[in-house]
Amino acid sequence: MSGVMAQPDFFSPNPGSPSRTFVGADPGTGEKDGSVPGSVRSAPLAARMRPQTLEEYAGQEHILGPGQLLRRALEADRIQSLILFGPPGTGKTSLAQLIALRTQVRFERLNGVEATVADLRRVLQGASNRLLNTGQPTLLFIDEIHRFNRAQQDVLLPDVESGVVRLIGATTHNPFFFVNSPLVSRSQVYELRPLAESDLMKMMQRALSDSNRGLGYLPLDVAPEALAHLARVSDGDGRKALNSLEIAALTTPAGEDGRIRIDLTVAEQCIQKKAVVYDGDGDAHYDTASAFIKSMRGSDPDAALYWLAKMIHAGEDPRFITRRLLVHAAEDVGLADPMALVLAEAAHRASEGIGWPEARIPIAEATIYIATAHKSNSVIRAIDAALEDVRSGRTLPVPRHLRDAHYAGAKRLGHGAGYEYAHDHEGHFVPQDHLGEPRRFYEPTEQGSEKKIKERLDRWRALAAAARQPASPGNSDAGAA
Repeated sequence: MSGVMAQPDFFSPNPGSPSRTFVGADPGTGEKDGSVPGSVRSAPLAARMRPQTLEEYAGQEHILGPGQLLRRALEADRIQSLILFGPPGTGKTSLAQLIALRTQVRFERLNGVEATVADLRRVLQGASNRLLNTGQPTLLFIDEIHRFNRAQQDVLLPDVESGVVRLIGATTHNPFFFVNSPLVSRSQVYELRPLAESDLMKMMQRALSDSNRGLGYLPLDVAPEALAHLARVSDGDGRKALNSLEIAALTTPAGEDGRIRIDLTVAEQCIQKKAVVYDGDGDAHYDTASAFIKSMRGSDPDAALYWLAKMIHAGEDPRFITRRLLVHAAEDVGLADPMALVLAEAAHRASEGIGWPEARIPIAEATIYIATAHKSNSVIRAIDAALEDVRSGRTLPVPRHLRDAHYAGAKRLGHGAGYEYAHDHEGHFVPQDHLGEPRRFYEPTEQGSEKKIKERLDRWRALAAAARQPASPGNSDAGAA
């Protein structure tokens, strides 16, 4: 590649500026002898170790493996607008900078937290002038693009559509919900996945062996089990793994022989609590709740308890969980086991009164009960069928014998005339018309308690159907006359 560029953001003399610019090739370190200036080494290890080649990039084989679309586009320098989304520490910014290192276009960077519409317009105007005067296209990287409001995102649209800039947006939120649909439709969307433990191990080993950007300049002895612990507890977050390793390296005193030894105990102290990826208003939140519900629906109490534990560990509001229990008990268990809704309501009330951590017990009890209960979705199917009938069909008038007869003048209107009181009849049932037309919405299953409901309802429906049949001519009043 031709051209010498300024350094990427973590080498920038003014890292706080809203827009950072560099073009093409290897950013290097700014030192011909390969040494690392102190200002660079003061940057976090995760920033210093950003990959500069595809071979250094860890994970995401589903989009960057040999023959995959994004890798082919990178190798051919044919990158168009794209949106990268995934959990923190999965390589979104690193991938954007790697694209910048391999491309011949101008690279501009903005951050959705701090950039304004004025910043956007300045970068877009510069890109337009550059394209007009030199023919050089611009690649605009916007980190945390979901932080832009709709108006800010709309400013981008004309220049993205016309090709003045190629957009790379990075976000931890699902772009189909948090990014304007026109921008999404003009971009390739790639989901980055949490890094595997093997990928995290490779990243940390590369950092330990790199004397220029990594920790190789230190006399370190790191136990394999210490690295394995950091990889496991980082939960797919490369940034957390590298920064925890750096904390261990910089805070552990050297032994008498001058070596710094990092064992399992040191690693456990440097990363004490597992970093569960769980955003309170994003995909991880709703995906986990979805897995929780579907595990209960699938009668798998072990899976349901795991997703419940993840929500508890992440500090989820117990009321959010118990509302899911209430809905699921009514929707997917229903009348097959009416006690499921009772227990879900009890867990809801109990959790409101006691809070975490004790609330985990009644919530877990309700979860296990619901997961192992007989299942029936007849209730939701019945009410949805009735609602659809009301919305799309002819509205039925209330039959006269069912109308309110508790006011003066109702009798003169014929309201209540002919109504039969069910409790006056054998079995507390009388076959009479309660709708005006024969329609059926509720179809009970033979699951659990609903089997008995089905038996009763089949008998009552048969009696009602027989009562609706017209009398035969031989038994009619006319025939008798």
